[in-house]
Amino acid sequence: MNHPIFLPFYLGFLAWLCLFSVKAEDPYKFFTMEVTYGQINPLGVPQRGILINGRFPGPTIDCVTNDNVIVNVINKLDEPFLITCYTFVFLFFFVSWDQDSNGIKQRKTSWQDGVLGTNCPIPPNSNWTYQMQMKDQIGSFSYFPSTLMHRAAGGYGGINIYARAVIFVPYLKPVEQFTLLVSDWWKSDHKVLQQTLDSGKPLPMADALLINGHPSLKSFTVLGGQLYMFRVSNVALTTSINFRIQGHTMTLVETEGSHTLQETYESLDLHVGQSASFLVRMSASPKDYFIVASTRFTKPILTATSILHYDGSNTKASLPLPTAPTYHIHWSMKQARTIRWNLTANAARPNPQGSYHYGTIPVTRTIVLANSEENINGKLRYAVNQVSYVNPETPLKIADFYNISGVFKLNSTKDTPHSIPATLGTSVLGFTLHDYVEIIFQNNENTTQSWHLDGSDFWPVGFGSGQWDTTKRRRFYNLNDATTRHTVQVYPKSWSAILVSLDNKGMWNLRSAIWPRQYLGQQLYIKVWNDEQSYRTEYGIPDNALRCGQAPLK
Repeated sequence: MNHPIFLPFYLGFLAWLCLFSVKAEDPYKFFTMEVTYGQINPLGVPQRGILINGRFPGPTIDCVTNDNVIVNVINKLDEPFLITCYTFVFLFFFVSWDQDSNGIKQRKTSWQDGVLGTNCPIPPNSNWTYQMQMKDQIGSFSYFPSTLMHRAAGGYGGINIYARAVIFVPYLKPVEQFTLLVSDWWKSDHKVLQQTLDSGKPLPMADALLINGHPSLKSFTVLGGQLYMFRVSNVALTTSINFRIQGHTMTLVETEGSHTLQETYESLDLHVGQSASFLVRMSASPKDYFIVASTRFTKPILTATSILHYDGSNTKASLPLPTAPTYHIHWSMKQARTIRWNLTANAARPNPQGSYHYGTIPVTRTIVLANSEENINGKLRYAVNQVSYVNPETPLKIADFYNISGVFKLNSTKDTPHSIPATLGTSVLGFTLHDYVEIIFQNNENTTQSWHLDGSDFWPVGFGSGQWDTTKRRRFYNLNDATTRHTVQVYPKSWSAILVSLDNKGMWNLRSAIWPRQYLGQQLYIKVWNDEQSYRTEYGIPDNALRCGQAPLK
């Protein structure tokens, strides 16, 4: 028996079924980065810089969550070269997805991590293509060279990742967005600075601070009464900074891919490797105002300025500059505790940020990592738990994949500090996939430290003075609304505690973000592993993987 009245319904249902059974591929964006030397003069004196597509700083990568981003890096330097970045979901990877009780979790691989422990560097006069997909991150980030001391010559730029149209962001849309990269700078050539470190001497204090490659006078034009976003990244080699805008307050809305509670600040400290996004309402009298970045905990204090220019105004910015915070560590530590997660906001997916209850998960292992300045074989080195890291000729990831012996020994570094002489070594700590780990960064030195973990975000749950201990410190942890980050500061003679879910199989770099310390050994790698051979946990070696050291030819 025919029922023609149901035919339109039936055909409509088939159309609906076809629409939702076909998975449309996410958009592709292609970038070329030609890396060259070029003459620059940020301090008024010509010197050699590293340019990306002829620019210093390099171009900003603007993309949207889920975008497939292909970056072809052409190395025209006279040395091998790699680019890496400050993001919590590390920039260079292939991805797959898995579903668990806490929602969708991302699986990433470290094959294209952009550091020497996982990648062979790009040889001179050759190119290599990074493939990535921008998953689960909405915010402000940056990229930079990870080889030798190239970073001291430039080669850095911003990465802005925007929400898809279907994803709500918990703040008003600004009329325009500005990317500000704050860096320290030396008059000396980067190879001279490298020779200084290689000779066993410390790096001298920077000569200046720059905002987007300039120590002063770059202008940002705004309209009175309108709302603007300032995306600020600390891409310095050595120094924490304080950022502020004369005559204006700043509402913090995001740090390193996490939406924050929208606290208002007159100034905010950003430590090496950290980024933040601020909303600023142009509600002051129409004239010019100073945008200021200054170094923290240094003597002397270095300052860089730009100009916030109200459109139509002819009144120049006037001194004095907005006051910097006090030198005291307690002020900065107290401010750090005010940066909290917006638990009701969604992230790059509709899941609320607070749906992953990080504070209720049992810790499977506690690691205490103490940094130290050492003298090894008559030269300055920096160590973690008395081991100063040395890069092997064969990247750790390749050595592990091909079972090449003698490159590293798993767990040769201890989980806690010991009173033993410092040695050179290739430190790799082994973890089981899905371990939930507490890491304590113990700083017994008089300088501010900054630590970065590749491949995973983490929750910085505690900051405190003196020595960390299990009986006293944990009761002060923030187990409710700490933001997820990829970089955490550790104040002088103090400790910082993070919790991290090691859901990301691979070989990942845990390093000092303060580059001279990283260069001279303050880093290690963590191997996150299980014996399951499945694309659900990790992809195999990419077809275009570079080979070096003892790696077999293709």
